[in-house]
Amino acid sequence: MESLRSAPSPKHGAAGPHYGCVGVGVGPANLSLASLLHDHPDLTSLFIEQRDDAGWHDGQQIPGASLQVSLFKDLVTLAEPTNKFSFLSYLHEQGKIYHYFNAQFDAVPRQEFRNYLAWAGEKNENVTFGEQVHSVDFDDVFVIRTSRRTVTADHVAIGIGNRPWVPPFCRPDLGTTQFHVSDFLRRAVGLGGLRVAVVGGGQSGAEAFLDLVSRPDGESPRQVSWISRRANFFPIDDTPFTNDYYMPSFSDHFFAQERKPREAFLTEQLLTSDGISAATLRAIYQRCYTHRFLDDNHELTGLYPGRAVTHVTPGVGGADWDITLVPADRSGPAEQITADVIVWATGFRPTAPDVLAPLADRLAWEDGELLIDQDFAAHWDGPPRHHLFVQNAARRQRGLADPNLSLVAWRSRRIADRMLGTKTDDQHPSFVTWSPASDPAADGFTDGFTGRDGGLRDELPKGV
Repeated sequence: MESLRSAPSPKHGAAGPHYGCVGVGVGPANLSLASLLHDHPDLTSLFIEQRDDAGWHDGQQIPGASLQVSLFKDLVTLAEPTNKFSFLSYLHEQGKIYHYFNAQFDAVPRQEFRNYLAWAGEKNENVTFGEQVHSVDFDDVFVIRTSRRTVTADHVAIGIGNRPWVPPFCRPDLGTTQFHVSDFLRRAVGLGGLRVAVVGGGQSGAEAFLDLVSRPDGESPRQVSWISRRANFFPIDDTPFTNDYYMPSFSDHFFAQERKPREAFLTEQLLTSDGISAATLRAIYQRCYTHRFLDDNHELTGLYPGRAVTHVTPGVGGADWDITLVPADRSGPAEQITADVIVWATGFRPTAPDVLAPLADRLAWEDGELLIDQDFAAHWDGPPRHHLFVQNAARRQRGLADPNLSLVAWRSRRIADRMLGTKTDDQHPSFVTWSPASDPAADGFTDGFTGRDGGLRDELPKGV
């Protein structure tokens, strides 16, 4: 095993160690930045995570689940192919690189990617676990107070990730019989003979439904209903020109647009990031066929696309749930189904950056997001040489790729360049000319302000 070169030691001041960059949270976004900064002698770094390890969707590691992106869209490869924290380096160091390729996986198993992230976090001595950041303030430099210590930094990178979202009317009832899909492995047990409803028509809902209808006799629910607002159970659009939406040049183009075109794009192109993999849809259809025509089990599967859930109330006796559905376009009468257990596969929302409370009146917001510039640095009234970077929390400003793994390495590279005062050469832009020649983003550059306006708007989901 190759030994890692020791990182430069931080400077010490009155408040404790001083770093070039402190990262708050160690999900894939900040772990990518930590990996790219590891061997830079001119910038000390510390990345702090409150969890005990670099887990990743641990409650959704359903057997057979896989990524929807290429193995090259890891923490570093698309920005720095020779970096020691790449997925290929992980496979090689683990001694299984030949076995992996011989296995001919159609896509990277999610559990394997989770193990890769844990490996990268453990391998990087600039990453610490089991420590919670309480606050980020500023006094000539950033002051970061944690459960263990106080440190200072020239720059801070916020990468605290997303939190599960469920509709407000079900929150008081979350527990053993209603739960978010992020807790599926722990909660979805002992369901033999019960009626289960899965709410949500994306990949997570599809995986939960497939798992439930694939369980053996004795463990199989009596009925599994799948409910989605979408008009059908649609596949992800994974075709070449659509994938250009997940290139750096398109991210810059999107950033330069006005608010209305950006909002329209996020709605119209949602299935490029939140559709269901063809393999999962095929497996679900085959299970439905087997149950209906081979096992003569007509009751097990119930598919309800084009419906929105508006109410969930306790059934007679309080032992089950009555779920009220209405057409997603509100064009027809309501209907009702009953379930013993409800799995909410209703997505995630950015975690509120409560650690920034001391700086709240110094930050600018747009559409419920911290307003950022072209390098993902938040707009604030502090000294321009000190930056507060925002990772994976600017979907309305940066597009569908912002919470996606596709641009994780590129975004981290741009942030690192800003801190280091360097400029990494861009890859070739898209074959598609997204912007008019007069648009600053047309040649791969944007000043970050074209067509932008401020304001704060509550982010309310349009239904489940």
